[in-house]
Amino acid sequence: MADDENRATLERSIVAMFAGDIDGATEAMADDAVVEWPQSGERIVGKQACSLVYKNYPGGSPPYELRRISGAGDMFVVEAEGQYGADTSYMTSIVEFRNGQIVKQTDYFASPFEAPAWRSQWVERMAKV
Repeated sequence: MADDENRATLERSIVAMFAGDIDGATEAMADDAVVEWPQSGERIVGKQACSLVYKNYPGGSPPYELRRISGAGDMFVVEAEGQYGADTSYMTSIVEFRNGQIVKQTDYFASPFEAPAWRSQWVERMAKV
């Protein structure tokens, strides 16, 4: 049953975040939750600090579209696509739960790039989403 409850909690949190509802997005975070952004070398410690960072993001939270959620138990992976102005960014978040609350989230962001021609004989082109 924890799988279903954690997944539902995560879905509510994501829907809130993508709608710009920061209080709703951080509601399921434990007070000592940690969010890490390895690409910029930053760690946000505590639910309150996370909320303040999100609320003070210049221009508001960029629009994201959920691609999928996978996982079970106390660990889930979220994949989304976002727009930073004219630039597309792909996000993957690893979200960990403890006692029904989000305790750790690690976010990775990447920009799209052109596939190199050298490997075209072995790969299929994916449709842009």
